[in-house]
Amino acid sequence: MQTPKLLNKGDTVAITAASGICDAARLEKGIRTLEDLGLLVKVMDSCFTSHGKYLAGNDNLRIRDLHKAFADNRIKGIFMARGGYGAGRLLPYLDYGLISRNRKVFVGFSDVTALHIVLNQICKLTTFHGPMPVSCFGSTNPDPITAASLAESVFQNTVTKPKKLPATVLYPGRATGLLTGGNLSVIASLLGTSYEIKTRGRILFLEETQEEPYRVDRLLLQLKLAGKFKDAAGIAFGDFSPESLETLHIAIQELVVSEKKPTIWGLPCGHTSPNFTLPLGMPVTLEAEYHHPANLHIHHLFC
Repeated sequence: MQTPKLLNKGDTVAITAASGICDAARLEKGIRTLEDLGLLVKVMDSCFTSHGKYLAGNDNLRIRDLHKAFADNRIKGIFMARGGYGAGRLLPYLDYGLISRNRKVFVGFSDVTALHIVLNQICKLTTFHGPMPVSCFGSTNPDPITAASLAESVFQNTVTKPKKLPATVLYPGRATGLLTGGNLSVIASLLGTSYEIKTRGRILFLEETQEEPYRVDRLLLQLKLAGKFKDAAGIAFGDFSPESLETLHIAIQELVVSEKKPTIWGLPCGHTSPNFTLPLGMPVTLEAEYHHPANLHIHHLFC
C-alpha cells in the first residue's frame, strides 16, 4: 500500500461530488470548516449541479471532476462532498493509472465506500474514512471532535503516535491487518463484481445507518455467505444508528460472532457525531479482551 503525502496548512484541497446532490448552504458551511483548518478550497463543478433527483451531475461530469482533482498538481487532497448514491456507477470508468500516479489524501464515507475499495485494492492507495463537508461540516455547529480527528489523520505535523478507539468486546482475541471496509450496504452491493471487497487477513470495518434489523441481518448474511467474515482476521463494527447492539443482537451474534474472529462493537465512526477518521488500507491492531476496554489501535502513518 502507498500512503499519500499528508497535508500542510495552506495546501489546496478539492471538494467534489461523486454521489448525491449538494445543498448550497451546507456546502458553504463545510467549505468554511476546511478553511478554518488552514486549507485552501477549490470546489468542483459537480457540487453545483444535479442529474435527476439524486445524482450530483451525470456520470461523465462526476468522473471528469474526480480525474481533474487527481491530475491537478496544485491540489493536495480530495474531499468527497457528501454520500447518498452514485459513486458505484463510476467504478468502470475511473482512470486507475492516473489515480495511482497522483496519490493524494482522499476523504469520505458512506456511499464513498465504493471508491475507497477500488482505490485501496486497485490503486494500492491508503484513503481516509472520514467526515465530508456537506454531510458532517454543513451544520450550524460542526462537531469539533470530528474536525480534530480529521486533522490528526491528514495533516503532516499532527500524526505523532498511534490512536486508540475504544469499543465493546463481542468475541475476544487480538488481530493485526490492513483496515478495510466502510458502509455495509455498499459493500454488499459490490459482491459478485470485479470490485468486490477483499477481506483475507484484514480487519473488516462495517458501519450503517437507517436500516431495519432484518435488513442488517440480510446484508450481514450476504457477506457471511460470500466468506468475508471467515476470511477476515478481525471485525470492527462502527455506528449503526438508530439501531443498537441490543436490537441487532441476533444478526450480530448468529452471523458474525459465530465465526469466532476477534470482534468489537461501537467504534465512534460512520453516520454519527463525533465521527472519527479511519485510515483504510493502513495496518491496525484490534484488541478484544473481556474485562478490559476493547481498542482499535491505529498505527503510525509514515510519509
